[in-house]
Amino acid sequence: MANSNKFSTRQLVSMAMLGAISIVLVSAIHFPLIPAAAFLEYDPADIPILICAFAYGPTAGFILTAVVSFIQGMTVSAQSGIIGIVMHIFATGCCVLVAGNIYKKHKTKKTAVFALICGAIAQTLAMIVMNMIFTPLFMGAPLEVVMSMMIPAIIPFNGLKAGINCAITFFLYKSISHLIKGH
Repeated sequence: MANSNKFSTRQLVSMAMLGAISIVLVSAIHFPLIPAAAFLEYDPADIPILICAFAYGPTAGFILTAVVSFIQGMTVSAQSGIIGIVMHIFATGCCVLVAGNIYKKHKTKKTAVFALICGAIAQTLAMIVMNMIFTPLFMGAPLEVVMSMMIPAIIPFNGLKAGINCAITFFLYKSISHLIKGH
């Protein structure tokens, strides 16, 4: 960042581009990972957001998370409404803030792996809480029904989704970071 309070024009343009890629990814690629819970769909939208967090820091990643979540929630995922927006901000935000804060301290491959693993775990744990709060409201089902889905569906889905997105981020970031950062 140019200073502690402002983003450069290049950073803002890169963030907008990554946000646009995220929206395209969620609209083009989404499929169930767990057949018994087909309503839980994988999408790779968090990959560009994680790349942003690695390139420009956790604050930039969280800002992009909020913007993308809002746009996605008003367009391609409008059926999930405000609950979907809040859950996306919380889930992706946890991953981005944890991974981004760890990675910014030591920008090595080893640290990137550790940061992404911690981010995926944070996202998975955060979604246990968020699903207990919001899924009964969204599905109109009692908490007991949601709790019965935790072990066979919700936890594995969130772990897989976060793990896949973090693994892809790891393999992509270094090869494209020079394009985003301009060096």
